[in-house]
Amino acid sequence: MKNRIAQLRKERRITQEELADAVEVTRQTIISLENGRYNASLLLAHKIARYFGLTIEQVFYFEED
Repeated sequence: MKNRIAQLRKERRITQEELADAVEVTRQTIISLENGRYNASLLLAHKIARYFGLTIEQVFYFEED
C-alpha cells in the first residue's frame, strides 16, 4: 500500500508532529507510514484522509510491484 501523506503534508506545510497530533498517533507512526514500513488501519486512514479533506483513495493507493 502506497500513500501520498508526505506530499500532502509538505504541500500544506504541516509537520509530522502536527499531523500526528491531529490524528492521535505518534510522530513515529507518521514517519513509518510515509516510509512505507507501516500500513494504516482503516480508522487511521479515514482520519488522515478526513484531515486533508480527501477520500481514502486519494491518499492511499495500491501499487503492484
